[in-house]
Amino acid sequence: MTHITPTTLSDGRELIYFDASEDSARLHADPAATADRRGLDPRGTATGDARYDALSGEWVAVAAHRQTRTHLPPADQCPLCASNERYASEIPAPDYEVVVFENRFASFGPQLGSLPDTPGWGTTTTAFGRCEVIAFDPAHDGSFASLSHERARTVIDAWAQRTEALSAMEGIRQVFPFENRGAEIGVTLLHPHGQIYAYPFIPPRAAQLGAQATAFYEASGGRETLMGAALKKERDSGERMILEGKHFSAFVPFAARWPLEVHLVPHRQVPDLAALNPAERDDLTEVYLNLLGKVDALYSTPTPYIAAWQQAPLDARIRPASYLHLQLTSPRRAEDKLKFLAGSEAAMGAFINDTTPEQVADRLRNAVPGTPGKATS
Repeated sequence: MTHITPTTLSDGRELIYFDASEDSARLHADPAATADRRGLDPRGTATGDARYDALSGEWVAVAAHRQTRTHLPPADQCPLCASNERYASEIPAPDYEVVVFENRFASFGPQLGSLPDTPGWGTTTTAFGRCEVIAFDPAHDGSFASLSHERARTVIDAWAQRTEALSAMEGIRQVFPFENRGAEIGVTLLHPHGQIYAYPFIPPRAAQLGAQATAFYEASGGRETLMGAALKKERDSGERMILEGKHFSAFVPFAARWPLEVHLVPHRQVPDLAALNPAERDDLTEVYLNLLGKVDALYSTPTPYIAAWQQAPLDARIRPASYLHLQLTSPRRAEDKLKFLAGSEAAMGAFINDTTPEQVADRLRNAVPGTPGKATS
């Protein structure tokens, strides 16, 4: 059982502790032990803008205030470590398991609302929504891959609870939990953490996936989903499969765009993390940690990656066809080489992969977690 304890920071932002142990939950229920002693000025309603690109039909967030956000601070000034006598961080408690709080440098929010229904050239509005940070562990070094089974399971419960809560907020159209790992990806904090964005629109990639899934679903008379069909084909073939659990499987997609790309998919169609039952969350914990162990075993140093949870948009037509899955991608194409999005990819969105999905899947299948650079024979 995960205990959930909400509180507020001194500027009014919400912070929520997620604890597997009762001792931790009791600590976080004590106002004296979790008071934010920084005395921050109250957060105002100022936020960034959302501008409509009439040429593409996409919304773009303009968040100039993020230029001053914290960037790779020393360990003793990390805002995601627990507070101590010498330093008060974003997390007031002296210890924690998993914690979620509103981002001080949010791209969206704190105001909630709906974007205009009929935008055109020059339309500018408030960047409604919410951005949250989720700290996976009090230890300063590591990532999701280094978590214990129990701690990873608590993170999954936190993702699920926040997905449900954010989905119920005014104007939210998409909830997106993700983890950026590695300086090569552009992280600004090295402490193990992720983020959760609640968008006031359906982002372009989610809209594209949703359109394809909806067309397939409706063509089948609502009897079959596109991701479900892809999962069956991959499991039947086995050529690109990496792991198969009781409730989740991982494979390299047939038309992978990145040098390293993996889809982690539940065997049962669910729209989002909140819909997973306890047994599925247990299996997800085991399979996901195993997968990340294999990813890190490919090279002598940890692999940079983006772990992106594709959840169903909050749209009545798209949602029935949607299928929760994780897309894990890395630009690392060799021990000392990265793939950069240059002309074809960045300007035209036409990806050219430097590896074959089958070769990548074979390497991952044979990778031995905990032994970097080693594979089974």
